[in-house]
Amino acid sequence: MRRNLLVGTAVAAVAISIPVTAVISPAFSGTARAATLSSQQKAAPATKATTTARVTWNMAAAALARELVGAPYAYGGTSTAGFDCSGLTQWVYHHAGGGKAIDRIANDQFHEFKRISQAAARPGDLVFFHETSDPSSYVYHVGVYEGGNDIVAATTPSGGVRFESFAWAGNTVTFGTVTH
Repeated sequence: MRRNLLVGTAVAAVAISIPVTAVISPAFSGTARAATLSSQQKAAPATKATTTARVTWNMAAAALARELVGAPYAYGGTSTAGFDCSGLTQWVYHHAGGGKAIDRIANDQFHEFKRISQAAARPGDLVFFHETSDPSSYVYHVGVYEGGNDIVAATTPSGGVRFESFAWAGNTVTFGTVTH
């Protein structure tokens, strides 16, 4: 019995020593879901130093956008019943982490965001699609950056919200942030 108690205490000590950072974000269904680092780690020996992975607001926004893949498209839509592109980005920003209020229309969102390079962009930032390669031209489409050449965006009535590459737009895209 003493051996079992000691083993249980050692396991608890190791589990407690593993740092866990959690972000609660509403899921597509409207329920809260916790994302933790510890479920992805194996128990480290008590003598080995562990590090804390920090889940940023941008990461939470990118993850929330991915949860919406498959939602329907609706012109002017701003809810899980149906989104257009800027309605999706506005909804994600409002519901991720502590929430961030952003404008409703893609072109207006572009003007309120700080322009950054693709190299400086982080998942959760926005990708803006311009009419021409001139970054001051009108923005007609927007999506949530996921890294590389990928975004989550509300596309068309037949496509809905989906994960896609923005490479097709060539040099007509810019990146924007409100977090860094």
